[in-house]
Amino acid sequence: MSLNIIWFVLIGILFTGYFILEGFDLGVGILHPFVAKTDTERRMVINTIGPHWDGNEVWLITAGGAMFAAFPNWYATLFSGFYLPLFLMLVGLILRGVALEFRSKNPNPRWRALWDWSLFAGSLIPALLWGVAFANFLRGVPVDAFQNYVGGFWNLLNPYALFAGLLTTTGFTLQGSLFLLLKTEGVVYERVKSLTFKIWMPVVVLLGGVILLSNYETDLLTKEGITTGIIPVLSVLTLLAAGFFIYKKQYAQGFILNSLTILLVTVLVFMGLFPRVLVSSLNPDWSLTIFNASSSPYTLQVMSIIALIFVPIVLIYQGWTYWVFRKRISDDPKKMVY
Repeated sequence: MSLNIIWFVLIGILFTGYFILEGFDLGVGILHPFVAKTDTERRMVINTIGPHWDGNEVWLITAGGAMFAAFPNWYATLFSGFYLPLFLMLVGLILRGVALEFRSKNPNPRWRALWDWSLFAGSLIPALLWGVAFANFLRGVPVDAFQNYVGGFWNLLNPYALFAGLLTTTGFTLQGSLFLLLKTEGVVYERVKSLTFKIWMPVVVLLGGVILLSNYETDLLTKEGITTGIIPVLSVLTLLAAGFFIYKKQYAQGFILNSLTILLVTVLVFMGLFPRVLVSSLNPDWSLTIFNASSSPYTLQVMSIIALIFVPIVLIYQGWTYWVFRKRISDDPKKMVY
């Protein structure tokens, strides 16, 4: 297996970890104004993700860094063509981080309400735009023979991409609701419990719709040389199983199965892309691939050595933080940090 393939797989793994872990962060932020009514309840919700959100974003930073180093032409074309949506995503992520840290600095209700809704907006924008971005990777964007994006912003807002954006938004919201059921208690827990199954139902419809549209808008399910047929089926089955466990109030199993659904959908996207990284809608031969968009073999070798040393350390450290903060959040304000 070539280093080009290995780094493509590693970037896929990084995005998968990011979507599973940051998925519940974004979902909690989206749900935050609706499941918590009092200031104590809202602090309780924020404290469920407080110890984790910045560590979860390391997966995105690492994925972006790996993309830049391993496939610089992909990175360059992506950030030139998707500049505005990526800028909006960055604004959302910054707004969310600032809201989490600044909200409790001032007891003024207006101050806290401002940051509560900033957290909501900063979570909603990335959740929507991730689906839009990856749908366009698959569907294709105007890339010319010189690997330049020659389209505009509105090319990216096609119905298929927006439908995929709704899927990621609702899917991450479901992930966040299941995480809250594992981390909260009392009235917040009861509110989330009443909402979770209602959130699950549109996720099923949207996932089925995106898979169906993918058959017409992309070559995801028909691309020669790759067998993707079983993965869409498995993703739907795991989501249905998550709904079964939600209905049975077995939320840990529901969280695991919804995480597995996110994993399968991400794997499906990367399998559908391979060996491409960005499809050209102008001419398939102009698509960026893991070969024509990659760095030199020497660069990939050095990166591989560094990754073998440091990635296990990061994974062990992050696993340790989840173990330390594994308990439910109580409604005692004295025990809340955020």
